Amino acid sequence: MKHEHIVKYVSPGSIAQELEIEPGDVLISINGNEIEDVFDYHFYVNDEYLTVLIRKSYGEEWELEIEKDAEEDLGIEFEQGLMDEYRSCRNKCMFCFIDQMPRGMRDTLYFKDDDSRLSFLQGNYVTLTNMSDHDIERIVRFHLEPINISFHTTNPALRCRMLNNRFAGEALHKAKRLYEAGIRMNGQIVLCKGINDGEELTRSIRELSCYIPYLESVSVVPVGLTRYREGLYPLEPFTKEDAKEVLGIIHGWQDKLYAQNGIHFIHGGDEWYTLAGEELPEAERYDGYLQLENGVGMLRLLIDEFTESLRELSGDDRTREVSVATGKLAYPYICGLAGRLVRKYPGTKVHVYAIENTFFGEQITVSGLITGQDLKEQLKGKPLGDKLLLPCNMFRSGEEVFLDDMTLTQLTETLQVRADIVKSSGRDFIEAILD
Repeated sequence: MKHEHIVKYVSPGSIAQELEIEPGDVLISINGNEIEDVFDYHFYVNDEYLTVLIRKSYGEEWELEIEKDAEEDLGIEFEQGLMDEYRSCRNKCMFCFIDQMPRGMRDTLYFKDDDSRLSFLQGNYVTLTNMSDHDIERIVRFHLEPINISFHTTNPALRCRMLNNRFAGEALHKAKRLYEAGIRMNGQIVLCKGINDGEELTRSIRELSCYIPYLESVSVVPVGLTRYREGLYPLEPFTKEDAKEVLGIIHGWQDKLYAQNGIHFIHGGDEWYTLAGEELPEAERYDGYLQLENGVGMLRLLIDEFTESLRELSGDDRTREVSVATGKLAYPYICGLAGRLVRKYPGTKVHVYAIENTFFGEQITVSGLITGQDLKEQLKGKPLGDKLLLPCNMFRSGEEVFLDDMTLTQLTETLQVRADIVKSSGRDFIEAILD
């Protein structure tokens, strides 16, 4: 099969622009190598000396000789981000969040990806069930890392059951191949009550720790349960006592593995600490925050950044009034931070609102899954001050659109208030309040 890749965008000032490569042109090969997908492209484009074959949009072929710095990019984006078709998931996991979504939402929200190339490019997690021997060989050959893996359990029979895929247990051997090749990995375990917790969690941690140092971290996060589970496996939410038990296992292994390897390795998601009513770990226990995207250490990092930034400020007596909307998970922490800020800026008033997730159900407490409709209904008639602050994870990446396709403009017009999207750092939070 011949692979040709259409250029979508050329970065201003880039090598590609200097060579007059334009949108609509087609990349045919680099150094005589056909480019199968983004793995090939990233590998071959890193050389200092390139011969790039381009077919112009009007049919003429150009052979371009390029001398550049090693690992310097050409400045090209292609019509398909992977330079190939996306691979969908073959599993039917008992805990799959997409299976728990209501009908009628935009099509892209229902696509289940399980593509190792997205793991390399965007940090997505893959189950390995969709990864062929050819994929493994290319990852090893090109040394593409890190690869993020959804383990869930190291018990082969249980993994087959949880993923509803008879090959899911065998797929675990692929992680061993990556380990033996020295490919850096991160892992995750979505914990389901009575399924892969307790002794099974202990087994998984013990067996995964054998992949240290190339498996750098593993997160343990509670299963997300929406109110749309009719006909799905009957999973139960974790209780406060359950959360304490899970954290006890994690902390015990952290101490043991840190003494042996100098890393804590296994990390609990922030939700466990709020559910258990326990203090968040200190920053050092997160090993450099390798699992932030999984909600591991986000609150600790926010608090520490806020504390450091607030210490640098002298305060003032200016009057200002703002409001903040967040999920139930972060609500007590945001209230605490707002209170500390107000003590240094006594003329400032901050209203903090915990938005209950009526769209997906009350078990969903993270701000990233709050819809515009819930914001509109629960903030209507509330004092919002001069502006409403909303965390950036409520929005589709790069756009001002909520999960339910309501736009930020529609929300602000309904609430009659200005709204600011706030980045995730503690400094950004302070600056957004103080304007």
